[in-house]
Amino acid sequence: MSEQIAGERAAVAPASAQVGGRAMLLVPHRGDSPDETALPGDYRRVLVIVRAVGGPVQVRTVGEEVGLQVEVRGKLEPLRAKLVKLADCGWLRNLGDGKFIARL
Repeated sequence: MSEQIAGERAAVAPASAQVGGRAMLLVPHRGDSPDETALPGDYRRVLVIVRAVGGPVQVRTVGEEVGLQVEVRGKLEPLRAKLVKLADCGWLRNLGDGKFIARL
């Protein structure tokens, strides 16, 4: 039974790769895997928040929903990187003015 559970977890676990001796999570391009379950958990959570807003959203707004200290700029930069990564992979659209919107 534990082998079956391990197999199921491996089937839904996000892909990772070794880069510089460290394990890195791979964020798939939307065209490669249209199912958002292929995204790592943090990225899925960000995507759900952006979709829930229903319009252009700033990093600060997503940070508030996640529970980050939005007053501290350094706390938002890793989140901004995740939003940019999702936009680069086709999951979000970067509007260029610091706002992001979900792709349909």
